[in-house]
Amino acid sequence: MKRKKTVLHHVLAEKQRIEKRKEGGSMSAKDEFGTTKYVVYAEFEANGIVERPDVVGAIFGQTEGLLGDDLDLRELQKTGRIGRIRVEVHTKAGKTYGTITVPSSLDRVETAILAAALETIDRVGPAEAKIKVLRIEDVRATKRKYIIERAKEILESLMEQEIPETQELTEEVKKAVRAKELIEYGPEKLPAGPHVPFSDSIIVVEGRADVLNLLKHGIKNAIAVEGTSVPETIIKLSKERIVTAFTDGDRGGELILKELLQVADVDYVARAPEGKEVEELTKKEIVKSLRSKVPAEQVITEIFYKGKNFYDVIREKEKAKAVEEKEEKPTPTPHPQLQPAVQHRQPEKSKPPAPAEKIIKPIPQPKPASGEFNEFIERVKSGKESTALLLDKDKKVLAEIPVRELTSKLMERKDVYAVVFNGVITQRLIDTVSETGVKYLVGARKYNVVRRPVNLKIITFAE
Repeated sequence: MKRKKTVLHHVLAEKQRIEKRKEGGSMSAKDEFGTTKYVVYAEFEANGIVERPDVVGAIFGQTEGLLGDDLDLRELQKTGRIGRIRVEVHTKAGKTYGTITVPSSLDRVETAILAAALETIDRVGPAEAKIKVLRIEDVRATKRKYIIERAKEILESLMEQEIPETQELTEEVKKAVRAKELIEYGPEKLPAGPHVPFSDSIIVVEGRADVLNLLKHGIKNAIAVEGTSVPETIIKLSKERIVTAFTDGDRGGELILKELLQVADVDYVARAPEGKEVEELTKKEIVKSLRSKVPAEQVITEIFYKGKNFYDVIREKEKAKAVEEKEEKPTPTPHPQLQPAVQHRQPEKSKPPAPAEKIIKPIPQPKPASGEFNEFIERVKSGKESTALLLDKDKKVLAEIPVRELTSKLMERKDVYAVVFNGVITQRLIDTVSETGVKYLVGARKYNVVRRPVNLKIITFAE
């Protein structure tokens, strides 16, 4: 009788707990399995119709006092070492079948003992029953497996995204710095590098993107024309600074170059490789293009008087350089035994140098105004390279220098009376010469000369 009352007490208590949970809502997984280490899975079969409270009551009632106070289910549940016991039931042909789930935070030995105790239950309610433990699941092992799989996914995602994100971040920072370095120069607010206001030499490009690309590669003295019409700021700068025009290698770049050469005092010309734009060049291509720059006087002569383009000038320059290097190679010395024979024949051919004189004499056609400099004109015209002669008051040669160094050498010397060279006389050259006290400037032709100092005489000897 006492045994029956105890079972009934457990059944009623379990019913009350179930009703309370229904009223307050189901317990969360965190509450049920937060500290769970193992989960016991079992199945049962009862020879009759029983309900869920009957099974729970049988578990608590028939295991009470069986394993001692330390493993009493009620005490373990109060202390949280055993979680909520789940029971699922269904009936079929007058029998009841179901599953039992017992979460445990005990160690593996105690959990195994508790699972074995479940199999001692032989009655549920009024019906005979049999319980069999299917397995004991290690919750931590399942969690570890999940952690490993999830960590793999996270690591793969990190490896795929880390490098592109870093590159994008770096490029974004560089772009922000370049944009910050970019300034607006002059009344027209032209895009320019930070060194343009105080640099002795500047690079004139076509647009804002070209300036940004040069900034990207460390060139900070570029300024943009921003259109086909050359701004007044560029024209003014060209009279004060050493200007290199750096244009695209297309039709638009050629048109801007021609306009720059006509309205501004350009010193050097550089162009991007054919078909490419300055804004898309790599650092190596930019450096190569700027190193291959050509003096503006030479470009003006070739483009406006001979109808060539810039790339023809470059090709001819490279071809001439290759020929010159070939000529400078030492010729093999004839064998000493053959020398007398050569010297013996020499007198027969040394007499008539007349053909060489006939070739030289028809070329000079000096104009009356250049009579006193005829000798020097012929000298610069017959030279292999473009050279300039610096003369003193007595018409003696002070120095013979390359035309490209003419401006810098004149600024260094104050004793030059006349300059003779086989090239184009530009307004910039006239301004430089007039500041150094030169009295005569002799060249092949004039181009774009708008003013001439009173104390400087300009002489041209070719059309």
